[in-house]
Amino acid sequence: MLFDTHVHLNADQYEEDLEEVIERARLEKIENMVVVGFDRKTIKKAMELVETYDFLYAAVGWHPVDAIDFTEEDLEWLEELSAHDKVVAIGEMGLDYHWDKSPKKVQKEVFRKQIQLAKKVQLPIIIHNRDATADVVQILKEENAKEVGGIMHCFTGSLEVAKECMEMNFYISFGGPVTFKNAKKPKEVASEIPMDRLLIETDCPYLTPHPYRGKRNEPSYVSLVAKQIAELRDITVEEVAEKTTANAKKLFGIN
Repeated sequence: MLFDTHVHLNADQYEEDLEEVIERARLEKIENMVVVGFDRKTIKKAMELVETYDFLYAAVGWHPVDAIDFTEEDLEWLEELSAHDKVVAIGEMGLDYHWDKSPKKVQKEVFRKQIQLAKKVQLPIIIHNRDATADVVQILKEENAKEVGGIMHCFTGSLEVAKECMEMNFYISFGGPVTFKNAKKPKEVASEIPMDRLLIETDCPYLTPHPYRGKRNEPSYVSLVAKQIAELRDITVEEVAEKTTANAKKLFGIN
């Protein structure tokens, strides 16, 4: 059984065929998925989905790209939602220096507020990091994010950074990029880190693994990520599935 720790089944890309997408995931033995909401619209949809499907869970947070739109009212709303028994994490949150919609200063402020909220409600956090590694790590340290830990989502950084994050109680999660031919760093990290810190995800509909790269991603493809990690570590896919599922359930408090 596999656990996809990061899906966006709440995205418009699944409007036409969501049920078929979910069915394909179940056929590929995807036991659970965490639907990540990152703004008003996607959070509402994530909550609807977890009310409908018993094997889906939600993470609620605010994406750094849209930090400029974040209000105190949104923070209060996230806190209210965190009490829901199927909300298992706060996020995705973090920093994104690739896009410039939200100034860095605003992104950092919103990131800190969400870490503080997660500590208040005692939920793990899901980190989005794009072109901002040094600042992400610094803020996690300064805000003592170690207290709740969480996930470095779709990790593409170095082994050194992975070690630093693991010391702060974070799991390292791999998605489609680990299957790309030229993905030297993710392959190295996926081979080297301890099994009890490893997670898998799709980030669907984005970052589709090889050989479907360029097409819409979906949760059933998380099996390709598991297969790649098994090859890199010279172990069976079953071992990867068993360990990553156990890790995800432990982190999210799912029995």
